[in-house]
Amino acid sequence: MEPYHKYLNNLVNKNRVQFSEFSGIRWLNNFQAVDAQEERDRLTAHPEQKWLFKQTKSYHHRVSDGCSLCGKGLWSCLFITNKCNAHCFYCPSSQLKDETPATQSLTFETAESYAGYINRFGFKGVSFSGGEPLLFFDRTLHYLKTVRKMCSPDLYIWMYTNGILASEEKFRLLAEAGLNEIRFDIGATGYRLDKVKMAKGIIPNITIEIPAIPEKKEKLKQLLPEMIAAGVTNLNLHQLRLTKHNAPKLLQHNYSLIHAEQPVVLGSELAALDILNYARTNNIELGINYCSFYFKNRYQPAGFRRMLAEAIATPGQVITEKGFIREYNGNSIGYKALVVSEKETTGSNCIKLDLPHKTCYIKAETALPAEQLDAGMKRQVDELLKNEPEKIPSDELLFRIWQMEYIEKGLREY
Repeated sequence: MEPYHKYLNNLVNKNRVQFSEFSGIRWLNNFQAVDAQEERDRLTAHPEQKWLFKQTKSYHHRVSDGCSLCGKGLWSCLFITNKCNAHCFYCPSSQLKDETPATQSLTFETAESYAGYINRFGFKGVSFSGGEPLLFFDRTLHYLKTVRKMCSPDLYIWMYTNGILASEEKFRLLAEAGLNEIRFDIGATGYRLDKVKMAKGIIPNITIEIPAIPEKKEKLKQLLPEMIAAGVTNLNLHQLRLTKHNAPKLLQHNYSLIHAEQPVVLGSELAALDILNYARTNNIELGINYCSFYFKNRYQPAGFRRMLAEAIATPGQVITEKGFIREYNGNSIGYKALVVSEKETTGSNCIKLDLPHKTCYIKAETALPAEQLDAGMKRQVDELLKNEPEKIPSDELLFRIWQMEYIEKGLREY
């Protein structure tokens, strides 16, 4: 466990340094951790508790096709613009400027180049996000039509919006162009459902996707029947997280924060689980799932790594479930990760890819250096590779409240 504790210790120190300019942050303490873990266990003890993706995504009734593709790593999200017309206190990034449509550090100045990218890597799902895509409706519609024209007819396509600029005419144009699903952030509009109702009967699938805000938990419970009446098929709840951008506003809410790769709000997770539990108990006929930051931060990058690796793998290369290339010869084991860039790179470990109207480069970088194995370690490695667990080991569970006594012990020894 020593490497795990060292990792947690480094995480705590990194977060404290990164947010040192903000005073009075309520970091999770021992007493809160115990109470929160007991509450989490109670909320997930429902006999009809359902899980996906190695028991990392809790859901009720169903998840949308888009969410399934996301968890499988078969989805590309194109940020059609970085500009937004809402001012949500929880937004993790600045959204003041319109920029070139981009995804995974790649920009796509033409819709044709993006469609070529989708085809080259074999994505099964595409989403248009922002910012707010409806701010640049003609651009969004053009990219949608081009992807529909140039890519597989089976491609599942959805769009995110706050709905402020939505209209029945726009919904009809999007539907005619082949949009399968639309996702509303009603947190940006005071939890109103008027624009959601406008999409009913036009867009095939309607989802509400919002952060689980602790103080809005009861309001959301009461809204569930209204969502169904408005044509909503799924409610996606994701986890509030702290960034340098949203810290001035989010910290005014006095939330308790958990140390993670990016700090996350403890109450957000408990609120999401409580809503899920309420829906199960009351047999609410609405698909609801909780998409935590831990899930996003592990499954989404892993899926993209796997897409890259599978696209350029050579015979005999072993690609792990997390998208790493495993190099194991019986005497040593190491891992490489593939990264994609627009900057030209040379060397034997770099591959040039020519897409329509665009060139990019894929490079293999060391993720874990090769380590020599003695006989005992080799037996352990062989056993682990032979019996890969069906769920993530307990120390990495999605909802685990990290062991604060070890974190604090590490800080004292730091």
